[in-house]
Amino acid sequence: MSWLTKTLSSSIGKKVLMSLTGLFLCTFLVVHLSGNLQLFKKDGGYSFNTYAVFMTSFPPIKVISYLNYFFILFHAFWGLYLEYQNRKARPVRYAVVRNSSSWSSRNMAILGTVLLVYIVVHMGDFWYKYHNEPLPYVQYVEDVRTGEVAASEMPSTYTQEVKKVEISDLETGTHLVIVKDLYKVVSVAFQNPLLVILYIVGMIALAYHLYHGFQSAFQTLGWNHPKYTPLVRFISTWIFAILIPIGYAAMPVFFYVKHLMGN
Repeated sequence: MSWLTKTLSSSIGKKVLMSLTGLFLCTFLVVHLSGNLQLFKKDGGYSFNTYAVFMTSFPPIKVISYLNYFFILFHAFWGLYLEYQNRKARPVRYAVVRNSSSWSSRNMAILGTVLLVYIVVHMGDFWYKYHNEPLPYVQYVEDVRTGEVAASEMPSTYTQEVKKVEISDLETGTHLVIVKDLYKVVSVAFQNPLLVILYIVGMIALAYHLYHGFQSAFQTLGWNHPKYTPLVRFISTWIFAILIPIGYAAMPVFFYVKHLMGN
């Protein structure tokens, strides 16, 4: 294992660790966004609340989630460590900087720090509350024949360990679901304009961070070829620097506007 230790402790090895954890987190962003898009469905939060139960109850997903938390922390602090080493190796800045690199590539540590703050706030607002604080419950009655869903608030008669209760009635053709109402928590949280602004700033930082980071990861891993580089650059720009940040930013904006309109 000495070769592995030497490789990972080398300059290129440290960058490889950043690249691999970064690409894992990019995959998580895509999956997480696809699930959170359930917030836009006009079903009173039924799809999103049942999705939240699945993501916090299904054992393989829970394992991946905790692995993801570790990678977030590792990627953030490892990046700050590498930035510290780079600055330590070059304590005196050049009088004149002639650098063709992008602004995002020169400020990855700052962007990463902004994202870390955003993640801490995000986890505190939703993940921590879902697992540790009393949440309201909501009841959904789905007509199996038509697919229509009716939602109604209900008293918190269940302990917080109960995430979901399902009852099917074959005679009436209805499917009753009682579940923690994380959708309402999200809706109320994004009535705060300061929180909405923080999320938008976080997504701007994410856009710049991913624009450089995604391309840099493939370059570090050796996938730097005239045949593939344009594809990587396209995905980096249009998927990770534009579509994904816009998708995440649209959620707080949607609920804030919905609140202003009185819906």
